[in-house]
Amino acid sequence: MIKNYLKIAVRQLRKQRMYAAIKIGGFALSIAACILIGLYIKDELSYDQSYPDTNRIYRLVEYYTHDGKVEKGDDYPAPISNALKADFPEIEKSARLMPNSLFPGAGNNELRRADQVENTHEEGFTYADEDLLNILKLPMVYGEREHALSEPNTMVISKRKADKYFPGQNPVGKVMYLNNDQTKPYRIGGVMENFPKTSHLQFDFLLTLKGVEFYKGEQTNWNASNYPDYVLLKPGTNIEQLNKKITADIEKNYFLPALLSISFKDAAKLLQQLSFKLQPISDVHLTYDVQDEFQHGDIRFIWLFGAVALFILTIACINFVNLSTAKSANRAKEVGLRKVVGSTRGGLINQFLTESLLYSVISFMIGILLAWALLPYFNVLASKTLTIPWLALWFIPVILVAAFIVGIVAGIYPAFYLSSFKPASVLKGSISNGSKSSVLRNSLVVFQFTASIILIISTFVIYNQMKYILNKNLGYNKDQVVVLQGTNTLGDNGVKNLKQDLLKLSSVKSVSISDYLPVADTKRNGNTLWNEGKSKVETGVDSQFWVIDEDYLKTFGIKLLDGVNFSPDGNNGGVIVNETMVKKLNIKNPVGKAITHGSDVMRIIGVVKDFNFESLRQPIGALALFKGISPSIVSVKINGGNIPNTIAEISSVWKDLAPSQPIRYSFLDDRFNKMYDDVQRMGHIFTSFAILAVVIACLGLFALAAFMAEQRSKEIGIRKVLGASVQSITKLLSFDFVKLVVLAIIIASPIAWWTMNKWLEDFNYRITISWWIFALAGVVAIFIALFTVSFQSIKAAVANPIKALRSE
Repeated sequence: MIKNYLKIAVRQLRKQRMYAAIKIGGFALSIAACILIGLYIKDELSYDQSYPDTNRIYRLVEYYTHDGKVEKGDDYPAPISNALKADFPEIEKSARLMPNSLFPGAGNNELRRADQVENTHEEGFTYADEDLLNILKLPMVYGEREHALSEPNTMVISKRKADKYFPGQNPVGKVMYLNNDQTKPYRIGGVMENFPKTSHLQFDFLLTLKGVEFYKGEQTNWNASNYPDYVLLKPGTNIEQLNKKITADIEKNYFLPALLSISFKDAAKLLQQLSFKLQPISDVHLTYDVQDEFQHGDIRFIWLFGAVALFILTIACINFVNLSTAKSANRAKEVGLRKVVGSTRGGLINQFLTESLLYSVISFMIGILLAWALLPYFNVLASKTLTIPWLALWFIPVILVAAFIVGIVAGIYPAFYLSSFKPASVLKGSISNGSKSSVLRNSLVVFQFTASIILIISTFVIYNQMKYILNKNLGYNKDQVVVLQGTNTLGDNGVKNLKQDLLKLSSVKSVSISDYLPVADTKRNGNTLWNEGKSKVETGVDSQFWVIDEDYLKTFGIKLLDGVNFSPDGNNGGVIVNETMVKKLNIKNPVGKAITHGSDVMRIIGVVKDFNFESLRQPIGALALFKGISPSIVSVKINGGNIPNTIAEISSVWKDLAPSQPIRYSFLDDRFNKMYDDVQRMGHIFTSFAILAVVIACLGLFALAAFMAEQRSKEIGIRKVLGASVQSITKLLSFDFVKLVVLAIIIASPIAWWTMNKWLEDFNYRITISWWIFALAGVVAIFIALFTVSFQSIKAAVANPIKALRSE
């Protein structure tokens, strides 16, 4: 019986080659898209799943509610880890990290072996407690996990870095220097396996926190938060109860006494706005709203891409349903005859489902090959290194099950519809494509174009938001600024000499030495400033506190509104603030007024115009600029002429000062653009899949237009005999489809408007979705529909009417 069903299915496939090709082509394209999106989603969901005790590893997250908003962070005071271990028996182990590059050694460094002279730039440094390795249970290549970080000035390096610096050797016990600091040699205590690619922790160097104190009293200070903390819970721990216990204990026994010790105003009220929750380590990667040091995915993108995949697959299924029901009259006699000779309805349903499954299996085979061919391009779009898991035990069963489900879902309605024909009606010739079938087909076409138009509008909105961000007036000039990195190895005097030598170049306009850039591609510091004498009666203003030199404003084109800039030889006790700081401190005539930072009193000498030093997802915060030397970053403002020649001149100056260290530089505008890589990536992916959705929908529309032209051939013949022009007939045939597309535009517009407004809420600076976006999307959709159906309409309009009317 199955063999007979397959024979009939193959015969139908050969008989209706154009329609079969469109069904299979649409299915194959949609399946390829679903496979690519599925691989992306699987990769994103697999983060931090490979640790032996993944289900017991958590990160502590702080929730702070104020002004109706909830801010989340993972920074805690240095004593947090010991407090958690001492106070909560549910916590088996606790370990801190310090990945913040604000602290020397974390982030990136210039590194060399003790027996070599040339430095190599390396990233992926973090300080860590010795128990971090025990919590994660990372396999060790050399050394013992329990003792690898147990002594001061030790570090653990990854296997890839061990192979790079000590090929074929056991490096345990060997010494390395960071940033040419020979007063602090680091001894290698162990070599760990590389962190899995699907881990939010991507470090190659773990520096021990044993014996580390970044400033006096730091390790016992509960008023400064800089450390993320990870815990390993005992099996069976009730997370909700533990969260409540941690919140109550930490606030009452540690935070409150610490705040009262500095006479912090409204300490109890502030702590009522705080709570602490343990977050599973497997959730960290896709959490987008916690302020931390890690590169993240976004769970919203997962839902979004999943919806896109479902849209595209649904559009292909609709093509199948539409074309199967549209051709129902052509198969009505076959159904009638089969019923007359004894076929049951169940048998006919099985036959039509077999045809659908055959289409599905062929489409899946082609779709997998298409996905394999397109995967390199998709990897570039998504910044991934995905592969087709051909040899995975789950892959073939999942594909087979998916092919079966898609085949059944796509074929179930046509099977029941076709098998419902009554033999008597069929053989009398009274079966036709009735109004019910037509309404269904039209509704499905409307759904197809609704989904496609939503994707088109979304693509337009994403593109315009990115255009707005990249061209917005930021309050500073990010163009033609070269940023030199790794300058901390030169020391204060070396950086000063570098600046003076660079200023001698005719292609260099200005040079500035600072610890921060106006581009928020690294984590900022956190400080609280008060009006003088108000620290005990006011809560203060959360602000950034940067060390700059006298040429910072000039180099970045930041406008000074009031007061004076720093002078080369003075103003060391003065501070320049931005407009937001003045507003938050509520200072009238700020120049000359004093503000305090801890025990330091600083007098405001100038006010700069607000500039966007954070991501445009956030409002402009309070900022204080203090004069000093911080050799972290040297920024060079250059002429816009021969940039390669200018870079060569800068490199020559660098080589004279640091012959053992290769120059590292970047352009400020590139660093700015890189902050929005996720949005640009999303836009490229959306554009690609929007085009794919439209192509699949148009395939179905093309076939449906061909069928409708065939069904109305006699009507067209009569109209031509009566004098109708080709233009009028083309308009007649196209108008029915244009009506459906217009209806789709009406339905899609409010859905797209709501969806994209929710997405834009993530940006503090954003576009307003204008009417022209919907108008343009509508015009594009109508044009595509007209272009698709016009071929068949014109073909029908120019056909010889005698052929259509010969049988009359």
